[in-house]
Amino acid sequence: MTDHRTRTPVPLAVRSAAWYLPEREVPVDELAVRDETERTTRAAMGIETVRADEQLGAVDLCERAARTALDGAGIGADALDALVMVESRAPETLLSSEVTRLQDTLGASRATSFTVGGLGCVSVTPALLAARGLLAADPDVRYVLAVHGSKPAAATRYRHPVTVNGDGGQALLLDRGPGRVRVLDLLQRTDGRYWDLFHVAYRDLPTEQWREECTDAGTYSFRLALETRSRFAALLEELLGRNGLGRADISGYVSHNLSAGSFTFTEESLDIALHPVCRENLRRYGHLGPNDVFLNLYTALERGEFAPGDRVVLLNASPVAAWSLVLVEVGPEGPGGSRGPGEGAR
Repeated sequence: MTDHRTRTPVPLAVRSAAWYLPEREVPVDELAVRDETERTTRAAMGIETVRADEQLGAVDLCERAARTALDGAGIGADALDALVMVESRAPETLLSSEVTRLQDTLGASRATSFTVGGLGCVSVTPALLAARGLLAADPDVRYVLAVHGSKPAAATRYRHPVTVNGDGGQALLLDRGPGRVRVLDLLQRTDGRYWDLFHVAYRDLPTEQWREECTDAGTYSFRLALETRSRFAALLEELLGRNGLGRADISGYVSHNLSAGSFTFTEESLDIALHPVCRENLRRYGHLGPNDVFLNLYTALERGEFAPGDRVVLLNASPVAAWSLVLVEVGPEGPGGSRGPGEGAR
């Protein structure tokens, strides 16, 4: 374990954050399922509605969130030094570039633009790692915009036996700080044995027949669950230890939103209590992939439920399989702020 006394954190802060959530609310019980087993499983997830707009693709969702984040910070897209997109799970076309499409649409002509991904909802962590690396390596880099448009690959929106996916865009404007949220540390681990546990067979199939399939429900429900428990416990111990912190120094925990059952599993595995906003946003929006953890964090911040100086751990897991923990510290609200679901996000 790294001696925390010798670590020099690389400055990384969220200057402005914004989300775009479509206005249309779709009751989950109106979505199609294949059989009664799926219906019963889905009904127990704690998800009542998801947001959906079939006219908007992932890039459209990104653009709307990005413009709000930039406006909140009072800067133009031409000031961006880098644009990092968490790639779509199912791009609209092959061979084309969604990130350079967004670059052109925004007018971010100066930005070094590229995508990260391949880790499901954990993919927000590589975006943060890339931003931190750019800011650390090049003193001329000032602003990095990290974006994602959450759009499910399958029209049914239900991934049995995991979650229900909604639509939403997220944009995080990152710099060296100070900021409302400072990223103090990040940890990420993967296990390639689960690379194909969930997939969508799409070749020679019309899109309305695409389904997010689990190749082995037992592996997901038991083997991966046990590994997730041990991975999270080890990562939390490492994260706290290398930052010289104990559990008493952590003011709260927020998770990605899969199901009510997944929250209970995480809480019991780590002997923690997740912030109540996680269950609230799960109920209202379903799963928004890499956007969940920061949406939950900023929803709590907007309500004044964390104070300057509070440290919060963001937990993310994905069945590919990947796990990540992000340690953040709350700073005073300054220029930029955030535009979450209750403040101009729609």
